[in-house]
Amino acid sequence: MPRYFATCARGLESILAAEVAALGAGDVAPGRGGVRFAGDYLLLYRCNLWLRTAVRILMPVLEAEVRSSDDLYDAVRGVDWFEYLTPGHTLAVDANVRDSPITHSQYAARRVKDAICDQFREKVGVRPSVNADRPMVGFNLHISRDHMILSLDASWDSLHKRGYRPALLKAPLNEALAAGLLLHAGFNGSEPLLDPMCGAGTFCIEGAWIATNRAPGLTRKWFGFQGWPNFDPGLWAAVRDDARQAVARDLSQTIAGSDIRRDAVASAKENAKVAGVGNQIRFEIRDVMAVRPPAGPPGLVVCNPPYGERIGEEKDLVELYRGFGTTIRDHWPGWRAGLFTSNDWLAGQVPLKVKRKTPFFNGALACHFWEFVAVT
Repeated sequence: MPRYFATCARGLESILAAEVAALGAGDVAPGRGGVRFAGDYLLLYRCNLWLRTAVRILMPVLEAEVRSSDDLYDAVRGVDWFEYLTPGHTLAVDANVRDSPITHSQYAARRVKDAICDQFREKVGVRPSVNADRPMVGFNLHISRDHMILSLDASWDSLHKRGYRPALLKAPLNEALAAGLLLHAGFNGSEPLLDPMCGAGTFCIEGAWIATNRAPGLTRKWFGFQGWPNFDPGLWAAVRDDARQAVARDLSQTIAGSDIRRDAVASAKENAKVAGVGNQIRFEIRDVMAVRPPAGPPGLVVCNPPYGERIGEEKDLVELYRGFGTTIRDHWPGWRAGLFTSNDWLAGQVPLKVKRKTPFFNGALACHFWEFVAVT
């Protein structure tokens, strides 16, 4: 049975492992930056479509010890690549090299490409061509010290790219991490969800997708495995149809977002519309200290405020963090609050009881998700 490795942001490994296990994977083993598991191609398709916290899903095809680019070339040449692609396929290699005598990722990627193409040229006289943007068969090369793993990339484009946010938008929080933080906080859609500093609306949209059981891959048009020679279009169509039928029509509880910036609220509304939940989430322009809870049961307030990364910004943000906590304390009795930031000092200014503080990484930036309780 094929084995896979799903990558994720550091800190999300246990959450991703639970997601993978829930889809029926076997031999689930979380590790640093991802989860190993086993399953058939039906599971591979479902994981690409359903996993909320994964970045990409890889299928390792070669592991070897390499101490030079020639070792790398020879190891790759030793694989029968006719099992994985044909001369008519396009290919690309994405490489990551760390603490290795092979110092350049691009050069390592080129050596892998050359080894594969040289094998085809030698055996049949023609070779696959390269398409760096949208290859029919994408490869992922990871080299750490003297150890290399070459995998087929079943996702290619990062799975956090759901399709509802503009590609050029630089946001402080990507979709997979936002979903992971919600799952970490225990959100499952059975309680209200509010984000009083919503920005692009990512927490609200991911929360609405969790609440309506919408697979995050439904908005994507293409996955890496669709170019593989053994791709089964009928099976993939059935997986997508099952996912569409599983989507609930309405939310059972309120999901809402607000922001003091008019452009942020406009962006959040547009993103929610593209995500298919524009009529289910309420967005409004409002200062965080003026936000009040909706009628009904308490739920989760979550936000990703500015971190104060530039010199002098911390002092300007103290009032924001304190005001957030004061507002929750005074007006949101019984609610849980989650705050994601890289600045522990600012988080410490929140006048609420700390329930839990959990480390995560936002890219290379070390952060914490602070969970507070608003006492009745």
